[in-house]
Amino acid sequence: MLRVVRVQFIDRRTILISTTSQRAPEPPTDPALQPPAQSELCPAMKQTLSELLRMSRICRMLFATCLGSFILVIFYFQSMFQPVMRRNPFVVDGCCRKGSRNALQELYNPTQPELSGAAVLHQARRDQVVDACRVYSASSRKRRVLTPGDLKHLVVDEDHELIYCYVPKVACTNWKRVMMVLTGRGKYSDPMDIPSNEAHIPSNLKTLNQYSITEINHRLKNYLKFLFVREPFERLVSAYRNKFTLKYNSSFHKRFGTRIIRRYRKNATQDALFHGADVRFKEFTEYLVDPATQRDGPLNEHWQTVYQLCHPCHIHYDLVGKYETLEEDANYVLRLVGIGDSLRFPSYAKSTRTTDAMTAQFFSNISTQQQIQLYQLYKLDFLMFNYSTPSYLRLD
Repeated sequence: MLRVVRVQFIDRRTILISTTSQRAPEPPTDPALQPPAQSELCPAMKQTLSELLRMSRICRMLFATCLGSFILVIFYFQSMFQPVMRRNPFVVDGCCRKGSRNALQELYNPTQPELSGAAVLHQARRDQVVDACRVYSASSRKRRVLTPGDLKHLVVDEDHELIYCYVPKVACTNWKRVMMVLTGRGKYSDPMDIPSNEAHIPSNLKTLNQYSITEINHRLKNYLKFLFVREPFERLVSAYRNKFTLKYNSSFHKRFGTRIIRRYRKNATQDALFHGADVRFKEFTEYLVDPATQRDGPLNEHWQTVYQLCHPCHIHYDLVGKYETLEEDANYVLRLVGIGDSLRFPSYAKSTRTTDAMTAQFFSNISTQQQIQLYQLYKLDFLMFNYSTPSYLRLD
C-alpha cells in the first residue's frame, strides 16, 4: 500500500491538502517484465516518499502563513473603520444596568442625603395635582380614556428610563437639548452645541405614542415621568410675544395671525390681512375664548393648557418641576439619573423672560369679561400646580 499526498490549489487563497491510499500494482507475469530486485527498488521509493512528505510540510507551512496574514488584514481594516470608543458618561452600560437603581427608585427612596429634602417638596407637588384632579373629576361628567395620539408630547429616554412631557414656553427647547444628550449615546456632550431648530426636529427624539399599547403601559409604570410648568398667564403672554411680535415667526403670522385679524379687527388693512404680522394681544385673547376656536379643534401647543398637553389627571407624574425654580429642579432630575456631575441644565437669559409685571401690563388692556373667560380656560393649570389667582385680575 502507498499513501499519496495530493496538493490542489482551489484559488489563490485556498489550498486543499488530501491523502489517499493506493494498492501497488500486481507484478507482471511475464518474466521479461519482472521488477528489479528489492535492493534496486528501495532507494528509489524512499527518495520519492521523502520528497512527498517534504512537499506536505511546505504546503502546511504555506497554508498557515496565508491564514495568519488573512487574519492580520481583517484586524487592520477593523481598526481603520471602527475607532476605539471613549467612555461617555451619558451612555449606560448594558452589563451594569441589572441590579442598579434607576431614577424612579432614587426619587422615592433616596440614598443620597442631599436629595431627601427635595423629595419632600416634590411629594407635596404630586399631592397638589392629585387633589385638584379629584375635585375636577367629582364636578365633571366627562370620562376619557387616553389614546396613543394623546402621548405625542411625552419624550422617552430608554437608557435612563425617563419620560419627559414637554410644554412649550417652559424651557422646552433646552430640555429637548438635554434629552438629545441623554439619548444620543455619545453623539452630543454639551446641550448648547445643539442648534435650537435641531432640537425641535421630531425624528431626533422618540415619543411615547410610537410604541405599542403594551410597551406604553410598561414604560408608564416603570419609568420616571416628569414635566415642567409655569404660571399660566406668564406662559400665555410669553407665547404671544414670541409668536406674534417677532418678525421671524412669519409661519405663525400666516397660519394664525391672518385668521385672527380677519375675525376680530374691523377695517383691517389689506397688508394686515395678507401678512398677519401685527396681531394685538386683545385680538389674540378674543380668539382664545371664542367658542368657534374650540370648534376648530385643539389649541396650538404653545397656548394649549398643560392639562390638555400632558394629561396629569390620567398620567401619574413622579416629578413636577417649575419654571420659577427651573435650574434647581432640572439639576435635581439629572442628579436622580446619576449624571449630575457630568451634565448641568443650561442657564437661560433672565433679561428677556416674561415677568409677572409684564403680564399684568398686557392684561390691563383687555376687558374684565375676557379676563374671566381666560381664567376659566386655564383654571385647572392654576389649581393643579398651586399658582394663586393673579392680583391684577378683575374677577368681580
